[in-house]
This record gives sequence, structure tokens and C-alpha cells, in this order.
Amino acid sequence: MASAKNGRSYEAFLVDVDGVLTRGSQPLPGAVEGLQALQARGRAVLLTNNSTRSRSELSAHLTSLGFRISAADIFATSYLAARYLRDVSGAARVWVLGEEGLRTELVAAGHCLAERPVDADWVVVGMDRRFEYAKLSQALQALLAGARLLVTNEDATFPTTDGLVPGAGAIVGALRGMGYEPDAVIGKPSPLAFAIALEELGTPKERVLVIGDRLETDIVGGCAAGMDTALVLSGVSREPDLAGSTVRPTWVADDLAAVALGAWRVAGVG
Repeated sequence: MASAKNGRSYEAFLVDVDGVLTRGSQPLPGAVEGLQALQARGRAVLLTNNSTRSRSELSAHLTSLGFRISAADIFATSYLAARYLRDVSGAARVWVLGEEGLRTELVAAGHCLAERPVDADWVVVGMDRRFEYAKLSQALQALLAGARLLVTNEDATFPTTDGLVPGAGAIVGALRGMGYEPDAVIGKPSPLAFAIALEELGTPKERVLVIGDRLETDIVGGCAAGMDTALVLSGVSREPDLAGSTVRPTWVADDLAAVALGAWRVAGVG
């Protein structure tokens, strides 16, 4: 698989999940075969802003859908947030506004779930499909007591088989509405996510291809990190979005299967 840039071949792939491999709980057409083809050419690592599952849970889920991917090759923001927090603060007391996968990764990294909001050193926020006023109030109590704020991602929406639903960004917006800005955002397009992934890969960034379905996260982040990017049109961003955007991926393809075949085009070229 050669890039138009200096004839380079990609040796590793950073692949998004939602909108690239799956939509909701269903695999996208050709995605299983597409991922397998990439894995035959180099290391394919999943880099996803979804924090609802732990790495092992996401591996099991994807395996049940036909994908072959180990937990070690999955970088979900649940894991990235736990690792980042360990690196900057050591073991911390955390109050989680998110789902069980985020808690699992935080505990696995050595962090402690605070018994009361006021005991927390950090509030860690991810997508929460059971978000309610009481949870927002608890997070506020922790922040008022001096806790810092770590956000897994700020995706405004999340693709499902029934269409788009609110993402973690909607919850972060509620916290901003109370006057609290994140101390750090770990997920794409943050450089933190790409830095951790590149460190794990050990591959020069010039030989890594970022594959995603969102211009504002996958593509912006990959470009800023100095990597080639491929936008697939199977998820959130669509053809008309390219026309009105200053963000330019290296490649545009219909889906992951097309990327695996090299059936892509330069952005802006029909």
C-alpha cells in the first residue's frame, strides 16, 4: 500500500472504531475483511474516543462481531485517560462521570475510586448513556472541593444503528456551563492520544496512516501529528463536509474495505 508522498509504504495503521469498523453493535460492510487486510500488511491499532468499554471488553465485543483484535492493540480513551493520569499524577483518587469501562481501566492503572465526590483529586469524564442531574451535581461537588478535570473526549455525537446520539461532548458542555474547563482532554484530536499511540507502535510517523470517519477529530489530529490520513465516508463526515472544510485528509475512501484495496482518491478530486 503506497502513499503518493515519496512512494512510501505504510507500516502501521491507527484505525477508528465507531463509523469505521462498526455502527452501533453491527460491523460495517467489508470492515472485517478490510481490517484483516491491513493487519496482513503491518500492525493495525484501534484508536477510539469511545470510553464506555475497557480494552478487554472492546476486544471481546469486536471478536464477537468477527474482527480479530487483541486488547493490546486497542487504545480506547478509557485506557488512555488512565495511563495519562498515572503519568502526570501517579495513583490518584478519582470521581468518574462515565461508564464501567472507564472505571475498570482507571482501577487497573492503580487509581482509586473516591467514596465521596469531595475526596477526589480528579473528575474523569467520558460518555455516559445514563447521565442525569444527580451525576452532574456530584461532579460539581468534586470540582468545588478542588478536583481537577480530565476529559476522555469531546465528540459532540456518537453514531448508532438508529442514527446519531449525544456524545461525551454533551456532558462536557454541561460542565462548561457551570464554569469548568478541562485541565486535559485525552482523546482525538488531542496530541496526547497520538503521542501515546506512536510511542506504543515504535513506527516513524511518516509510515503510519490514520483512518477515521470524523474530520474534526481523526483527521485534524492525525494531520497535526504529522501523519497521513484517510477519511472514510461510512460514519459521521460526508462528502459535502469536505467541500466546506479547511481540513484536508491525504485520502478519501468510501469505507475501510476501499482503504485496504487502495481504492481512494485525493481530497477534492472526484
